[in-house]
Amino acid sequence: MKAKDIFKRYSRQIFIEEIGMEGQRRIMASKVLVIGAGGLGSPVIQYLAAAGVGTLAVADFDWVELHNLNRQIIHTENRVGSSKVKSAEIFVEELNHQVAFIGIEDKINENNAEEIISQYDVIVDGSDNFSTRYLVNDTCVKLKKTLIYGSILGFSGQVAVFNHKGSRNLRDLFPEPPFDEDMPDCDSLGVLGALPGIIGSMMALQSLKIITDLPVSLNQLTLVDVMNWRFQMIDF
Repeated sequence: MKAKDIFKRYSRQIFIEEIGMEGQRRIMASKVLVIGAGGLGSPVIQYLAAAGVGTLAVADFDWVELHNLNRQIIHTENRVGSSKVKSAEIFVEELNHQVAFIGIEDKINENNAEEIISQYDVIVDGSDNFSTRYLVNDTCVKLKKTLIYGSILGFSGQVAVFNHKGSRNLRDLFPEPPFDEDMPDCDSLGVLGALPGIIGSMMALQSLKIITDLPVSLNQLTLVDVMNWRFQMIDF
């Protein structure tokens, strides 16, 4: 893309003093992996693609279902039954064809986690189960990769930056995962669609700040309670 076209497209973020052209170049050279193209992954994918992330990889093995559409805003009615990765690819291509999209239609597991995660600068985890979250966390620690973490349920959400430049990680906050079958989830208790939009946007923003080398809060978990509109930061 020519310099004048880059400026024309991304001028509103280039105008930010702390971003500028150098920050935009960093964004366009970055490689980000988003794990999950669901409630959290959707706004992350949307805003990273809009910002011009150079390479955007999305890993998900699920299919678009009708009940996803209240919150998974990159998918549409006519893509119900399609793989979420293919649907995400269509969305990114239509929004910003300059972004190199890499689709990974596999479940992240112990056999492929290192190979997949090692290829990217920033890892954004929008998965919906503890086994994947802890596997991704542990792999990022081993490979020294920055991890953006988020979770949602009902009217509550959490966001944190883990393992950035040696900062603490998920196990420093919660040493052991609970049993997934013992934990409530969105399938059983539901989630109001705008909540993952809020949390996912926060995750995307943290990703862009890291890419452009702006300061982020480390060793801190942000708790969001949208029912009572409270934001609480917990140091760990």
